[in-house]
Amino acid sequence: MVGHALVDMYRSYGGFGNEGNVFDEMPLWRFDSVSLVGWLRSSVDLNLLRVGKAVHCVAVVTNLCGDLSVNTALLSMYAKLGELECAELVFDGMPGKDCVVWNIMMSAYSRNGRPKESLELLRFMGRSGVRADMFTAIPAISSIARLRAMELGRQMHAHVIRNGLDYQVSVHNSLIDMYCECNRLSSARRIFNMVRDKTVVSWSAMIKGYVTHDQSLDALALFSEMKCDGVGVDFVTVINILPACVNLGALENVKYFHGYSMKLSLNSLSSVNTAFLVSYAKCGCIEMSRKVFDEENINEKDVITWNSMVGAYAKHGDWYRSFELYNQMKELSIKPDQVTFLGLLTACVNAGLVQEGKKCFKEMIDIYGYKPNQEHYACMADLLGRAGQVNEASELIKSMPFKPDARVWGPLLSACKLHSDTGVADFAAEKLITIEPNNAGNLILLANIKAAAGKWDEVAKIRRSLRDMGLKKTPGCSWVEINGRRIEFRVADRSHPTSDGIYAMLRNLELESKEANIQIHV
Repeated sequence: MVGHALVDMYRSYGGFGNEGNVFDEMPLWRFDSVSLVGWLRSSVDLNLLRVGKAVHCVAVVTNLCGDLSVNTALLSMYAKLGELECAELVFDGMPGKDCVVWNIMMSAYSRNGRPKESLELLRFMGRSGVRADMFTAIPAISSIARLRAMELGRQMHAHVIRNGLDYQVSVHNSLIDMYCECNRLSSARRIFNMVRDKTVVSWSAMIKGYVTHDQSLDALALFSEMKCDGVGVDFVTVINILPACVNLGALENVKYFHGYSMKLSLNSLSSVNTAFLVSYAKCGCIEMSRKVFDEENINEKDVITWNSMVGAYAKHGDWYRSFELYNQMKELSIKPDQVTFLGLLTACVNAGLVQEGKKCFKEMIDIYGYKPNQEHYACMADLLGRAGQVNEASELIKSMPFKPDARVWGPLLSACKLHSDTGVADFAAEKLITIEPNNAGNLILLANIKAAAGKWDEVAKIRRSLRDMGLKKTPGCSWVEINGRRIEFRVADRSHPTSDGIYAMLRNLELESKEANIQIHV
């Protein structure tokens, strides 16, 4: 009894070293199922897989593996610590599986990115005669959301209603998220409106759904409604709503949410600070991004924060500061990851630094042992292509260890237009059209390359193909925020009431730039 009491005391106060000593000194015959379950829970709380495996060994030696509570605790330990292979072995060896056991294994699959296995387990559970409960429905719905399996989602929703499993708001929240992931916002909103006791998770899920589907104004309106209802905002809500401000180019809204977060002390979290850093940068306010970055304690900055600042400078064309931060990371012994190098390569592309880009690409592979992905190769193809090294870019793409996607071929085709290389253009365009047959932009770009080379017969053929397939290029747009009001415009747009004055100013800028030997195109 004294040994067990000491174990409980040290576990409660986090003195795991002392707890381990008591554990070592206790004779094996004194262990029972209660003590082993307690130890397994401690190994999960302290994220110590090695200790959990040691307890498993004790369970085997003391013949306690036949105890359902011990087996369930072992399964839960392996599942929560991400050791799925061991969890599967424990699960398969359990003779009498109750609903809790099935739920733990289903949740483990769902949480670790294996939704198909999770749903397959749900089918086996039904065949074994075990009745599902609310905790079965939540991982199942989450798995369906990952797969975006709408028909299966409807069936699961009907099953939930039919078996009375929708009495908890957590099930409703999962359904909201599922319908949003399956691009059924109207269904998600109907469930949201039906929920009487909405939690902050309910609001956040619906806001995230609107933002994901580019309905930023609806997201902001829902956030205002949330505040009016007196629901407390958490850090997840703030992180979810910020992309809505970015999509609208609403810098003033970002500033408002920043102040609001500081008032609620949410800015003490690194994830929130990083979200504001990225949002300020995307809204064009790089100074505020750096201010947020500098205000965070140096010891609390993780690699995500560093990557966000490196990427922000890269997209703003400030390659020097991107590499300056990279050198600081190395001085502080913060290991860069693949995202770090993607930011550095982007900086090289925007600044035209070919040699630095090649060096960075080589360093990522040779020094840190990272394998480049599609985006890294896309940056290198773009970097070489812009510099006129189209053939070298083409050879790099051909040497890739996996099949290049549109992100890689697109920059190569753009480089062909820039340097009038019709030979490589045909090859790149053929690959792009195979990957994206409904993207009119690729065919239009190829037609422009052919037109620049005077190959009008081929231009006419491409345009006929566009007409026959009924493809049209979606016009791009830009926007600017003035005095809190967003103004959107497109190419040759004359819809603004003061468009004559705007174009007159652009012509004046063009004349002044010519005098300064700067080429711009209006």
